[in-house]
Amino acid sequence: ISHWKERALNPAVELACAVQALHKVNCIGINTQIRAAKRMAKEERNMKSLQNRKWAGALSARMSGFTLIEIMVVVVILGVLGALIVPNIVGRPDEARATAARSDIQQIGNALDLYRMDNGHYPSTDQGLEALVDKPVGYPEPRRWNPDGYLKRVPVDPWGEPYLYLNEGRQYDVYSLGADRREGGEGVDADLRLSDI
Repeated sequence: ISHWKERALNPAVELACAVQALHKVNCIGINTQIRAAKRMAKEERNMKSLQNRKWAGALSARMSGFTLIEIMVVVVILGVLGALIVPNIVGRPDEARATAARSDIQQIGNALDLYRMDNGHYPSTDQGLEALVDKPVGYPEPRRWNPDGYLKRVPVDPWGEPYLYLNEGRQYDVYSLGADRREGGEGVDADLRLSDI
C-alpha cells in the first residue's frame, strides 16, 4: 500500500512509472515486431529457394533431353552419310579382301625375318610357313627357335586358301593366288606377292 500512496502523492514518480511501463510495452512490442519481420524474411527466402529449385528442375529437365527437331536433324545427317559411304564400301568386297591379304602377307614376311634373325636362315620350302608356328624338323634345323613361335597360327587368305611360301636360299616369297585361286590373273584375280608389295 505504501507504494501506491507514494505514487498517488508524487506526480513525478507517477509520470516516471508511466514512462517506464510504456517503455517496457514498446520494447516488448518492438521485439515482437522484429521477430515477426525475421520470420517473414525467412519464409520469403524459403519461398524464393523453392521457386529457384522449381525453375532449376524445369530447366534441367528441359535441357536433359533432345527435341524432336534435333533428333530428326541427326537422323537426316546419318542418312546422308550412309547414302554416300555404304555404296563405296559394300561395292568393293573384293578390294577389301585384297587389302586384307596384303596385310597378312606383310605380317608373315615380318615373322619370317624374325625367324631368320633367331636361326640364321629362313625355313625351307618343305618346312613351309608351319615353321613359324611349330618348331620345324628337317634341314636346315633351327638353332634358337622361339618357344612361343613367330605366329599364333598359319593364316589362310581371305578366299579360304593357305598362303604359299617359296624359299630360294637367301630370298623368299609369300603369296596368294587371289580370288580366282589360279596363277596369274588381273584385278582381284591377280596374285598377291610379298615381292610386289
